[in-house]
Amino acid sequence: MSARRPLISGNWKMHLNHFEALQVVQKLSYLLAPDDLEDVDVSVHPPFTDLRTVQTAVETDRMPFAVGAQNCHWEDSGAFTGEVSPAMLAKLNIAYVIVGHSERRELFGETDEDVNGKVLAVHRHAMTPILCVGETLAEREAGTTETKVVRQVHAGLAGLSPEQVAGMVVAYEPIWAIGTGRTATPADAQAVCALVRATVGEVAGADAAVSVRVQYGGSVKAGNIAALMAEPDVDGALVGGASLDPEEFARIVRYRSEPAAS
Repeated sequence: MSARRPLISGNWKMHLNHFEALQVVQKLSYLLAPDDLEDVDVSVHPPFTDLRTVQTAVETDRMPFAVGAQNCHWEDSGAFTGEVSPAMLAKLNIAYVIVGHSERRELFGETDEDVNGKVLAVHRHAMTPILCVGETLAEREAGTTETKVVRQVHAGLAGLSPEQVAGMVVAYEPIWAIGTGRTATPADAQAVCALVRATVGEVAGADAAVSVRVQYGGSVKAGNIAALMAEPDVDGALVGGASLDPEEFARIVRYRSEPAAS
């Protein structure tokens, strides 16, 4: 089991209007006791239209969660209709920004260079990137998982100092497991998360490799979180659909005390 402080992140994707998002975060806060959060960090990542509502609720009610965004542009301003600036997110006290999620890469054509530009922009505004990497089913079956993940890590971290890399989060999300109900075995998740950490070491040195937090994402549920988190290089989870249900997400956060719930 990792000695790094775990980070459990709920990615709400394109779900929940701002009224619904408020209800979810309020219920999640009600379900989690202070003891549940002594040894784990929690971030919630609502759609852009919900961010101000959730941020206000979290700060006003002193909820023990960080508010994160799902994406951003790499420029601070400009003629980019429909995009959201990292500078705007920083003004909302956003803590984490998911960058290079597989859906952004696969559905919207984001390149490694685009992702790196966003990583640099997030750092520029003193927020923490959650850099996503991972392979498709075809790549996995072809035996090219290692090549793909190593390339994505190298490209995503280009231009960063070792200190910046050390404070980051890298999320391994096998694309074939996202929203499919299929999950990498704990051993498979560990193998790729260890690869991510080793690659970070190549890029930024041993200290950064020890400090960087590596999440697993891909059909994470209350029933499999404990086994995943028991692996030494899995430092947290990037949770999709299960995070929309506050009761299920609370059980994921409480994985130490509710390891077998499903």
